[in-house]
Amino acid sequence: MNIFVINSGSSSIKYQLFTATNEAPLCSGLVERIGLADGHITHKFLRDGQEVVINIDRPVADHEAGMLEIGELLTRPDIAVIHHAGEIGVVGHRVVHGGETLTRTTVITPDVKAKIKDLYPLAPLHNPGHYKGIEVAEKIFPQAIQIAVFDTAFHQTLPAKAFHYAIPESFYKDFGIRVYGFHGISHQYVSGKAMSFLGKPDARLITIHLGNGCSMAAVQAGRSIDTSMGLTPLDGLVMGTRSGSIDASVLLYLMEQKQFSAAQLSTLLNKQSGMTGLTGHSDMRDITQQLQAGDPQAQLAYALYAYRIKKFIGAYAAAMNGLDAIVFTAGVGENDPLVRELVCKDMDFLGIALDATRNATREPGIRDISAHDAKTKVLVVPTNEELEIARQCRTLLEE
Repeated sequence: MNIFVINSGSSSIKYQLFTATNEAPLCSGLVERIGLADGHITHKFLRDGQEVVINIDRPVADHEAGMLEIGELLTRPDIAVIHHAGEIGVVGHRVVHGGETLTRTTVITPDVKAKIKDLYPLAPLHNPGHYKGIEVAEKIFPQAIQIAVFDTAFHQTLPAKAFHYAIPESFYKDFGIRVYGFHGISHQYVSGKAMSFLGKPDARLITIHLGNGCSMAAVQAGRSIDTSMGLTPLDGLVMGTRSGSIDASVLLYLMEQKQFSAAQLSTLLNKQSGMTGLTGHSDMRDITQQLQAGDPQAQLAYALYAYRIKKFIGAYAAAMNGLDAIVFTAGVGENDPLVRELVCKDMDFLGIALDATRNATREPGIRDISAHDAKTKVLVVPTNEELEIARQCRTLLEE
């Protein structure tokens, strides 16, 4: 039984196809820059033991268009890894927000779909894309079991003192307003890999997921005890298009004094802020080019981006009464040595220090980039949300 995993981000779709027993994928791919003029698709598969990479440059209008492109690549006669859609028995979907009712991996039913849709306001950049992905997958793979794996599930272990807001209790009881946390699939995967690498099942870790969306988690003995995102994926770190933490009075001021509507504020904070608001670009590769050209706004953006991460490291080290390792992961965390350098600079009081050569060297797999005498390890752990989703799908079906 083949398991096809779909991971829809706010501006991308990652996918991998697994057999029932093998954790090495038959094929994988990425549809990126969705909604932009310079859309790109990368599709990888094995032919006679050699990896074949196909690159396609064309606009991808939305997540539905991206899903249709993927379906065509899987079965296109000259590059097919399956002959027909019926060869896929399970489709595993990453879903960002499950709220307080969808707290574990589950088979998708009409009721589950309705709950995912109800949570649109809490994950406006993500759940709509997930929902469309589910609907298109149901059309392309009608015989498959559709399974949802939730980013919020890993953070269900947060203690009450971490997930409550200091507002009247009725807002939590009546409306479910609390910290949910996100990127849980990634935080769960990389923390597990880091604990194995360190040989410490009780390790105190800070996992730092830096992509277009960014979040951090304090993970103690494999359990999330705090995380930077909140009710929605908007809170916490500076992100590609999202502001991260901001004084709520800014919104009140804009509403009361500048007549901003709720819709305008949502667009401002979710789509026009973060690195986009500071530099005009959401992709760190573009901002790096600006930085290298001496652009002062890019310099400010990099400094602000790293500074916010540093503050959370200090907070989470305090929450866990110590720290064994920090873990960088996802597109920026794995591939941007300057970000890692800025974050780890002047952090010797926590035993954090980088080895400059290790930090600048790109190697596959987990790597330790800390200085040889550093008390706290600095790890780069490539995330694999798709593999984690496939594992959770298998576990559900075995129950």
